[in-house]
Amino acid sequence: MNNLTFGRYSPYNTFTHKLDPRNKILLLILLVVAIFLKFSIYSTTLIVCGLLLIFLIILMLISKVSIISLLKGLLGMWFLVLFLLIIYILIPNNTYTHEAFKLWKITVYYDAFYQCGYIVLRLLLMLGLTMILTSTTKPMDLTYGLEWYMTPLKIIKFPAHIIAMIISIALRFIPTLLDETNRIMKAQASRGVDFTHGGIHKRFKAVISLIIPLLVSAFQRSDELADAMEIRGYDPNAKRSRYHKLSFSWRDIIAFLIAGGIFAAVLTFVIIDRNMENKIDIIKLLFNKEIGW
Repeated sequence: MNNLTFGRYSPYNTFTHKLDPRNKILLLILLVVAIFLKFSIYSTTLIVCGLLLIFLIILMLISKVSIISLLKGLLGMWFLVLFLLIIYILIPNNTYTHEAFKLWKITVYYDAFYQCGYIVLRLLLMLGLTMILTSTTKPMDLTYGLEWYMTPLKIIKFPAHIIAMIISIALRFIPTLLDETNRIMKAQASRGVDFTHGGIHKRFKAVISLIIPLLVSAFQRSDELADAMEIRGYDPNAKRSRYHKLSFSWRDIIAFLIAGGIFAAVLTFVIIDRNMENKIDIIKLLFNKEIGW
């Protein structure tokens, strides 16, 4: 639980911390879209993912976000990686061409390992960018940024402020609930509950003993938070003023140009990849026996 740092704001005075939260949300969307653009040629995929990974590492160093914490957090997802690998190996795919070895009657291809690794790398990039956003942006600033983007929806009576506040509270309580889970696990372990050994039935009972008090604690905290907000006169429908005004600066322009340049470069690679794929398909057709060559 200590390895999961998503949602924890780290108060540093870095270039990323000083960016406008509205700009950071937009740049996160642009980079995530760039990450999930699909390539058909392996070499193009490796080049683009490698460049994005280098950019992520540089960005995490600038933002003073722990790379080790990100990697440790991904270690808990080993089951997902194993599940994906089994699915890619067992489910036949006609596009796989590079045979690795045979496992009984099943042919295992290098393409299965490639697809699994590609998904894990995408997940690493996306989680790293999300960690940078939550680690360098205060929850209230993130709320203001989300509300600003949902302002046009107020024309149709959409509760933009309420939705933004809900998202902000959810992000704020992620580290709180993780700390609460850690505390409950230690308390249950001191009473003899074993979370790491035994069969599935025993572990399931141990998890039940963890989930129930965690749910009770979460409802208690939400009730206390609602009472505190009500006592302080919080009214979600009232017109609100802000002490801290959001404003764009020269830093936001530089960050937008960098992220926009990366997005444009990835789109260029997509176009090049499509053209190369079409040329390869034409060459295969020319040398196909069915057309008489």
